Amino acid sequence: MPEETDDSEEYDMFITRTISGAILLILIIGAILFGGPVWLVLLGLLSIMALYEMLKTLKLDKTAFAWVAYFACLLLYGILWSSRFELVLLVLIVYFIAIMTIYVIKWPSYEVTDISKALFSFFYAAFILSFMYQIRMMDNGIYYMWLVFISAWGSDTCAYLVGILIGKHKVPSTLSPKKTIEGCIGGVVGAGIIGFVYGNILSDIILGIVFASICMTGSIISQIGDLAASAVKRNMDIKDYGKIIPGHGGIMDRFDSIIFVTPIIYAILYVMKSFDIVITLM
Repeated sequence: MPEETDDSEEYDMFITRTISGAILLILIIGAILFGGPVWLVLLGLLSIMALYEMLKTLKLDKTAFAWVAYFACLLLYGILWSSRFELVLLVLIVYFIAIMTIYVIKWPSYEVTDISKALFSFFYAAFILSFMYQIRMMDNGIYYMWLVFISAWGSDTCAYLVGILIGKHKVPSTLSPKKTIEGCIGGVVGAGIIGFVYGNILSDIILGIVFASICMTGSIISQIGDLAASAVKRNMDIKDYGKIIPGHGGIMDRFDSIIFVTPIIYAILYVMKSFDIVITLM
């Protein structure tokens, strides 16, 4: 009888995860297609929620650092809305000066480790995620955005399937005991195949090879991002960052790999543009 109960709970959890995941995906796809203010607002909300989760995880959510971090996040997206992307780095500098000012005024209420946690929270949970907007606002950005999701969620799905089917050798890390080397390799190869097919559909085999290379690189980074997020949770002795997405946890739980992948893909595209490497789409 207990086994039937466990099976029922597992099935219910699967249904919950599927439904909430589908709703989230629909929201993201819709916002990306609309672009502009719709995508900006959704990303801003996701960044604020992710920032809250990280600050709470590091026990800074009820401090003055939290309010400064939220204000900095709003300032960041205000700058993005104005398309003054060259001022984005300035937000980090202003934020750092602000939290150092709080540190001085409130001394000795806070320790230097609190400064590190506050800076880490904003950079990790909000600042990096904002590059998704900058990718979308590039020329042909609506097509490039899917490289992020192929590299992260596509890779994760392929890694899971390959791990289930042929995974035998565990990765040399205690952070994720269920991950296998075969699964990790399958994630990279799978992301490359999806990227190749996507590029080939959009244009030709050359673009397919370019997208495959980008997605395989992104897959490696995304898997590191997944383990990095798990490491923080282990350090803080929590299971999930939040509960806002039923069956998935928090924003940080669902976007942990995307957060790592986004700036890498942005950097690759930016470098290609800087060297006048033109990506020809259909």
